[in-house]
Amino acid sequence: MSQEAVPSSQPKGLLQQMEELMAALNADLSQLDADFQQSAERPAPAEGPDRA
Repeated sequence: MSQEAVPSSQPKGLLQQMEELMAALNADLSQLDADFQQSAERPAPAEGPDRA
């Protein structure tokens, strides 16, 4: 996750900081969900003791 420097001459309001953090979190979760969906589409290997 990328961290952005906040200029000290222009402090951001708490609400704006929270909105930016939520947007970054939402983007990260969207990427994780896409990765999960992609891995779920792959066929499972046919070997293993629980597969007969």
